[in-house]
Amino acid sequence: MPHIIVKLWPGHSEQEKQQLADAITQDAMRILHTTKNSLSVAIEEVAPSNWMADAYAPDILAKPEAIYKQPGYTSI
Repeated sequence: MPHIIVKLWPGHSEQEKQQLADAITQDAMRILHTTKNSLSVAIEEVAPSNWMADAYAPDILAKPEAIYKQPGYTSI
């Protein structure tokens, strides 16, 4: 563990998504004192028209106790 899920708008290349997953993996290993085999990273693309319903409302608004970095927006 952990399993880390990143939600983002479509439009990023596979190379960018892999670089992001690699960077998250490296930082998580260093900070959480765990191994590469213990980690997984998923990237879920969410269309801008669905962002509020599929990401913001269920993952940010509904779980304020889990948010360690607040977004700088309240709607899009």
